Amino acid sequence: MAASTTAPSEAQHTNAHIDPAAQVSQAGFVPVQTRSERPHSFDPDDFGAPTGREVNWKHTPVAKLSPLFEVAGSGDGVSYSFGSGEQYVSAPLAAGDAPRGEVFLAEDITAAIAWQGSPEALHVRIPREEEVAEPVFIAIDGLGADRRADAHLVIEALEHSSATVVLQHTGAAQYSQNVEIIVRDGAKLTVISLQQWQDEAVHTSAHQARVGADATLKHFVISFGGGVVRVNPSVELAGAGSEGYLYGLSYADAGQHLESQVFLHHKGPHTKGDVLYKGALQGQGAHSVWIGDVLIGADANGTDSYEANRNLVLTEGARADSIPNLEIETGDILGAGHASATGRFDDEQLFYLQARGISEEEARRLVVLGFLTDIVQRLGIPALEAELLAAIETELAEVNA
Repeated sequence: MAASTTAPSEAQHTNAHIDPAAQVSQAGFVPVQTRSERPHSFDPDDFGAPTGREVNWKHTPVAKLSPLFEVAGSGDGVSYSFGSGEQYVSAPLAAGDAPRGEVFLAEDITAAIAWQGSPEALHVRIPREEEVAEPVFIAIDGLGADRRADAHLVIEALEHSSATVVLQHTGAAQYSQNVEIIVRDGAKLTVISLQQWQDEAVHTSAHQARVGADATLKHFVISFGGGVVRVNPSVELAGAGSEGYLYGLSYADAGQHLESQVFLHHKGPHTKGDVLYKGALQGQGAHSVWIGDVLIGADANGTDSYEANRNLVLTEGARADSIPNLEIETGDILGAGHASATGRFDDEQLFYLQARGISEEEARRLVVLGFLTDIVQRLGIPALEAELLAAIETELAEVNA
């Protein structure tokens, strides 16, 4: 049974929970095959606790996420502070206060939990036609691995504005989060989500965005820290001529699980999309998951779209799951494609560098840096780029130790 997609204040409760991976043998039921078909609800009971057999949970260690399957009690597991841009924070939004819920529809239990557990949503609002030179920097600090918090954030760029918003997650907590992104007509917005948690942290986040006519969204998911981190972005290119650039970078160590399920929906005509996620893995039990879904809708004539995922496995015992999917409902497109590759060091690259007097250790370092720097350099914030390159160097030093 599909759950209601009405506003949360009007959502209807259903007796049977949603199971996207229900068996075909159930009378008259066909399992969900594509991301666009997933049901939505703001009621966590409509989903039920995942078992790991559901299509959207089968690559995730659900047992480790079990603390996030119930609404937080006190909700004091994280603190929020602003490095810059606090003047762009508007009054908090209760459920039913526009624009909260204009775009967002919870598609799994943790997103519904985050909605229900957030009586007030943080609202970052960039005024019409304003160009914000300095990034709006929000520090989200976990206050303890055994402490819980839920959050809903709304980032809204009004018409013809321009801004960058950075969410930096540090410390440790059990944290369910929704990020609702609204890019009005002609606006240009960059959203960067940095996961630099301590090893004990557990974090799930649903990012959902809508991009208006002739507007552009650049969206980054960069995950280095945390025990289990699952950040799932969904972007709808709704307006004619809208553009979406979705980039990701992850570096998984021993025992870490870093996951992103990406959905790019070309809805309006003449839209352009580019998805590129890269990951490196090292250590026993290091695990990354990338699932990329692109839907080119029936009215998305003249669309140009491409998605790719590349993973570099640095040691034995690490595993990368990579699944690209492409669904096209119109034949009038400029181009569409997808690609996925997971491998170890390129022996030819290593030989080339070593033949020029570079040691094997230094050659490996240069190969990894060259592989990952591509994403870092797209950020456009020199101080942050330097910080992330230093973090990569630290990771490499550990694998070579």
